[in-house]
Amino acid sequence: MSGKLYLCATPIGNLDDITLRVLETLKNVDLIAAEDTRHSIKLLNHFEIKVPMTSYHEFNKVEKAKVLVEKLLSGTNIALITDAGTPGISDPGEELVRQAYEANIEVTSLPGPAACITALTMSGLPTRRFAFEAFLPTDKKERSMIMEELERETRTIILYEAPHRLRKTLIELYERLGNRNITLCKELTKRYENAFLTTLKESIDFYEINEPKGEFVLVIQGKSHKTVIEEEQAKWENISIEEHFQIYIDRNFPKKEAMKAVAKDRGISKREVYQALLD
Repeated sequence: MSGKLYLCATPIGNLDDITLRVLETLKNVDLIAAEDTRHSIKLLNHFEIKVPMTSYHEFNKVEKAKVLVEKLLSGTNIALITDAGTPGISDPGEELVRQAYEANIEVTSLPGPAACITALTMSGLPTRRFAFEAFLPTDKKERSMIMEELERETRTIILYEAPHRLRKTLIELYERLGNRNITLCKELTKRYENAFLTTLKESIDFYEINEPKGEFVLVIQGKSHKTVIEEEQAKWENISIEEHFQIYIDRNFPKKEAMKAVAKDRGISKREVYQALLD
């Protein structure tokens, strides 16, 4: 019989946040695959866990996943842990999970801490819908494409950022998104945990005179639906209702559907569209 892959969430700071189920699993699996064994050994030693570890990280994730899958197929039960938080969230765990499914290996996830969710819940910003972007790409072209998407994003946005890049990223966000509300969370669950709701402009000014310290999670207000609608409607201001109507006719819309589409685009009633076409 094949072994089982356990995705075990570990603390993002405070060691007391580990669950009893994760502890029990880590003690009873055959092997623990860790993102950084030097970091994870501190966690295992703290809880007196003696299970062997192997390294699984971003730079060996494809080839090492193949090795781990072979072990799973031979009956080895493996727990995957990341440096902090839930495996598979902005880390190489997703590759191992994908390969495990391809090999018909059973996978389960043991829930626990995740920095993005922890920050979102304490942000004071809308939580029902959110877009998690993790660390922005360093490649300029890719970064610009992501920024363009974020400009239109109506959901609450969650980003990770390192202290030495924080102010530069805040300036870039301000230039692209405008002066949105933002909650900056740092050192979550640790001794010097801090979170404050402010604006992008105020945060830039603050870190002009205060050196950023610790790992940050940025929770940013999405673009309001009202603004999105107004911008969409503004696109049609430079053409007449007749020209607008003809665009949909040229797309083979029935006349009634074309009038309905024009009314929706411009934020007016179908009666107004009908009257303009009569005139």
